[in-house]
Amino acid sequence: MSCHTPVLDPLDQTPAAAPGKKPRLRTVALIGPPNSGKSTLFNRLTGMRQKVANYPGVTVEHHSGRMKSIGRSDLTLIDLPGIYSLATYSEDARVAVDVLTGKMPGVPRPDCVLLVLDATHMNRQLMLAAPVFSIGLPTLVLLNMADEMEARGGAIDTLALAKELGHPVALISAAHGKGLDVIPEFLARAGSRPDDGSRPVQLPVLQSAASCRNWATQVTARTKYQSPAVALWTRRLDSVLLNRIAGPLIFLAVVVAVFQVVFTIGQPLSDGLGVLLIRLGTHAALLLPDNCLWNGVQSVLVFLPQILLLFLFIGILEDSGYLARAALIADRVMRAIGLNGKAFIPLLSAYACAVPAIMATRTIENKRERIATILVAPFMTCSARLPIYTLIIAAFIPNRLFLHGIIGLRALVMLGLYALGFLAALVTARMLNSSVMKAAKTPFILELPQYRWPTVQSLGLRLYDRAKLFLKKAGTIILGVTFLIWVLSVLPIHGGQFSDMASSIIGRLGHWIEPVIQPLGFNWKIGIGLISSIVAREVIVGTLGTLYGMDPATHSVALQAALRHDMTLGGAIALVVFFAFAMQCTSTLAVVRRETNSWSLPALQFGYMTAVAYAAALLTNQVITRLF
Repeated sequence: MSCHTPVLDPLDQTPAAAPGKKPRLRTVALIGPPNSGKSTLFNRLTGMRQKVANYPGVTVEHHSGRMKSIGRSDLTLIDLPGIYSLATYSEDARVAVDVLTGKMPGVPRPDCVLLVLDATHMNRQLMLAAPVFSIGLPTLVLLNMADEMEARGGAIDTLALAKELGHPVALISAAHGKGLDVIPEFLARAGSRPDDGSRPVQLPVLQSAASCRNWATQVTARTKYQSPAVALWTRRLDSVLLNRIAGPLIFLAVVVAVFQVVFTIGQPLSDGLGVLLIRLGTHAALLLPDNCLWNGVQSVLVFLPQILLLFLFIGILEDSGYLARAALIADRVMRAIGLNGKAFIPLLSAYACAVPAIMATRTIENKRERIATILVAPFMTCSARLPIYTLIIAAFIPNRLFLHGIIGLRALVMLGLYALGFLAALVTARMLNSSVMKAAKTPFILELPQYRWPTVQSLGLRLYDRAKLFLKKAGTIILGVTFLIWVLSVLPIHGGQFSDMASSIIGRLGHWIEPVIQPLGFNWKIGIGLISSIVAREVIVGTLGTLYGMDPATHSVALQAALRHDMTLGGAIALVVFFAFAMQCTSTLAVVRRETNSWSLPALQFGYMTAVAYAAALLTNQVITRLF
């Protein structure tokens, strides 16, 4: 069975709309396989910043923007998920199909399509073309990475390919902005004609992957496509980095090095930022009712350099193409616990934030595997945990060096906390797979990109967005919670005087829950911090800064000293262990509710993670107290 689809005539020379005539186009869809450079092109056309990654699952929702960069601010460009097929096995494919067919609520049906394909892998990439053509929208095929194909000895006859596909074809380089002038020309032609000037094109059996594969192979053969050679240095690097023994060891060494640098360089940067914040605090005191409010916000802001350093290294590894190799290596571990290799992508991105990580599970076709990944993703140590980790480690762990100064004890403890969360995710996933979430194995498909040098612009924009998000949270959520904690710490008012901390509302609440958390080595102030951190994990640092109300001139050191006075080593380590396991994030619970369409699963997730966190913290406090 085959189908005939009306398509644009690639050789049509219909002139563009006359000046002053209102164009017919309003919405343009951008679609392509993962790693085809689709998101890079989206950024080029709209001027918007969007995450560009080297593995599937980055764009898990449609994003839109005005095509201002090519002078078409009247057109909205919708960036669809990176997918290999329109078969509705995954959430990503469902999103793409719903948008293209006009079934996505609140999103208009596109008037035409920009199909982005990687010119260096045409045999596989063309498999997506047939189902896209079958929808019947005017489509421009953009063969991206043309510069790489030419540099590596590849070649293709675009005119012959356009005749085969029945759609216009162009070679472009989205990364360098070359060949993009064909896009406004296509849009002008598509918007000026009363019909799409279609002609029938023979397509394969869309429901058969083998049929689409054979069709793509035949098309590339008839257009004299010459596949580019794999770069020599890519082959040499992969022979080492993908080695069954050396690969995992190298990945572990890279992770250890990253955390060592975060502490070695990040701590002085945080100290310098702290000095700057102290100076700003003198001006903030004029606007805030009490210095404790600024102390609370400052407690979190000082960790911004370390968070940005962590994201810088993750960005370098991601943009270079190395993390795609790490996903391939991790597929063996994922399968051992009953998850698909694609689960590694969301779990890895959860180190930044669990919210986009949970959304990235839409690339997992099997529903049970997807739910299992959603349930374990919050165990991964997100950046929101870093402030409390850094505070406790700096206060209680001596800065001893090992291996001739190569690695420090603080970095090892930090690495251990990250590993603890990862192991909890693996154990929980194994438990789910052996019981209620047991699922049949599904294949793991991953297109390994060429190794590339990360660009300063890409890394800079990523850090800018992360800093902006962090500062926004500090200026809204953290400041708001800090203000609430301060208000509750001075109420009720007796005889025109504020209450002291112990007799205040917050003090009474803290003493009420203290018997429950005392076995963990926590006092009532830590208990208040735990309650406030349910809004967002990093809020606890601001809460403690407010409750202890130290001198702003020695803020960071004073908070560490106050914690050392009120907590034992066992209680301190128990606190970071508690945060390694606990949910403590309403945003994550909300997105789990949305993705699973159920309140029972996030409730179960919160209860399970809290119980594990309490038990682990209790055991940690007891063991360390007896040993030390």
